Amino acid sequence: MITRIREVRRARRMTLDEVAKACTPPTTPQTIGRLETGTRTVSVGWLNRIAAALGVEASDLVDSPDKAELPVVAVLGAAGASAPRRNGIVVPPKAGAGQVAITVTSSLGDYRAGDEIWCEQLGPEDFGKALNRDVLVPRPAGRFQFGRLIGRDASAGDSGGDGKLHLLPPGAGSRQSVVTDPPWIAVATKLVRGL
Repeated sequence: MITRIREVRRARRMTLDEVAKACTPPTTPQTIGRLETGTRTVSVGWLNRIAAALGVEASDLVDSPDKAELPVVAVLGAAGASAPRRNGIVVPPKAGAGQVAITVTSSLGDYRAGDEIWCEQLGPEDFGKALNRDVLVPRPAGRFQFGRLIGRDASAGDSGGDGKLHLLPPGAGSRQSVVTDPPWIAVATKLVRGL
């Protein structure tokens, strides 16, 4: 079986070590490298583990004529557009478990009308992973707060704090807001913007 593990890993901008650590259970970078090069046989189990670590479907890791992917024909940098040094692909994003989206109806801060913000939901034990990132926080009565998570006080169960999240809304002149004990937050992970 010919796999595309290396192509997809590079498209996701992940190292062998990052993929190895993201596998459940974790493995070694050498094992991922052997699976990529074909020096070790890739089983369906390994395909599923690596696909989950890369955030793709297992079918994205094997050759198929009807794959939804785009070839990389140019790289844009400070010196302008140039040909890539090696062939590459871009794998279209796929929704995963625990993901939610925000649609932007009017420009605000770095976001423009028409943008889609893809977010990953986190439980209270993982709020610290979202520090200095944009998050959506649920409020009572079906309302939400969106902004940069700039501070977090520990919950009562952690170290006696009062479970407050400090958010800085997007846009110039916005004032910090505080949300107490939300059941979850959703951290922005991908921006989808039409041109």
